[in-house]
Amino acid sequence: MLKKQRKIVLVGGPGTGKTSIVNKLDELGYACFHEISRHVTLEAQKEGIEQLFLEDPILFSKKLLEGREQQYLKANSLENDLIFFDRGIPDVLAYLVFSNSNYPSVFKEKSNQYKYDTIFHFKPWEKIHETDNERYESFEETQKIDHYLVKTYTSLNYNLITVPFDSIENRVDFILNTIKNS
Repeated sequence: MLKKQRKIVLVGGPGTGKTSIVNKLDELGYACFHEISRHVTLEAQKEGIEQLFLEDPILFSKKLLEGREQQYLKANSLENDLIFFDRGIPDVLAYLVFSNSNYPSVFKEKSNQYKYDTIFHFKPWEKIHETDNERYESFEETQKIDHYLVKTYTSLNYNLITVPFDSIENRVDFILNTIKNS
């Protein structure tokens, strides 16, 4: 009997440790889709736009939505039982609401269309929060973004499982054990 593929999203504000966990899961051989916003930001910077999200949140969000939709569809073609995503499609909607942007209905429609099985939430953690060329948000902004992420996923009827503050290895163990026992 074939096992059902489970799509698992790691969600939380910038600098909460999601990427470190996805990198570790990838290293362990799990199927992982990495965050694409850095790629979109870097491409815009090559065109002279320092922060595309700040200058044109709708264009930035359309590029993210397109990329995350492609990741989701590609995951459907994989034979892996577990697929991990560093952010999901609803993240795009949450950021648009956070930025107080008027956005087309497609962002909410896609968030409802593409469903995930399990959502792991990474709370803001000041101890590990850092900024860089692509991650410009302060810790206070991360806390606000996190609020909108939680609100958005909850409004889409997802139950978020909070990942405790701990080492990368222990956080990965928590995630894998939670999946195994559910």
